Amino acid sequence: MEKSLLIKLVGDIPTFKIVDFLIENKGLDFTKKDIIEGANISKASLFNYWQELEKSEIIKPTRKFGNTTLFTLNMKSAVVKKILELETELIRNSLNHATQEKIALKV
Repeated sequence: MEKSLLIKLVGDIPTFKIVDFLIENKGLDFTKKDIIEGANISKASLFNYWQELEKSEIIKPTRKFGNTTLFTLNMKSAVVKKILELETELIRNSLNHATQEKIALKV
């Protein structure tokens, strides 16, 4: 799988891999196991960074059934909004760069 622009910029840090996975799946909620698999991180990495993600209100619980809680990206978080702005700008820059390369190739 190709790395996202966010991961290319900040590196393969587990915190950003978790956030990146949740950004790619905005509006959906996941178990911790789903996040481990989707973000391609170890269980230990998830638990090392999870408390900070909750404390920073980057993630939030959405619903619970039995002993399982589902989580999603907290779209009301100021931090998440800034990360989404950064991702949007990275995409815009990438598209502009690709367009400029196409124009240069045609000349």
